[in-house]
Amino acid sequence: MNVLSLFKHITTFVLDVDGVLTDGTVQLLPGGELSRKMNVKDGYALQLAVKKGYRIVVISGGKSESVVSRLQGLGIKDIYVNVTDKQEQLQDYVLENTLRWEEVLFMGDDIPDYRAMQMVGLPVCPADAVPEIKSICRYISPVSGGNGCVREIIEKVLKLNGHWEIDETIASK
Repeated sequence: MNVLSLFKHITTFVLDVDGVLTDGTVQLLPGGELSRKMNVKDGYALQLAVKKGYRIVVISGGKSESVVSRLQGLGIKDIYVNVTDKQEQLQDYVLENTLRWEEVLFMGDDIPDYRAMQMVGLPVCPADAVPEIKSICRYISPVSGGNGCVREIIEKVLKLNGHWEIDETIASK
């Protein structure tokens, strides 16, 4: 089976934060605040996917108000932080939204994502994910975490479904 055919049926993107939406680096600031950086190309794709009716779900073990604020600014509503069991959170979400597992893509990069990723129809990871995660993925992005890997997978799905286009309302910002 061609792996691209799996992308065509995706309606829901589940994403980890650190190592996927960020490069995994955490900068320690005075006062104990942690700083992360996110790629604006990922932001464009996330915003467009939301506008096109795709579900974006963020499940993270971390807890950062600035991360939540950034994601909300992109139109993402389903943001779960400080999650200790990603598999349980994902099961609850899929059940509550009456989704089929084969329409769910999960992009993770490290061991806390492992069990949840095994449940979905399309487990994917960035190029720099740990070997255990790479071993269960149906697709490994050629792009590293925090450097546009989320854009790369969203763009694939949207293009396969005729939803990738220049959005003038976003492009003019």
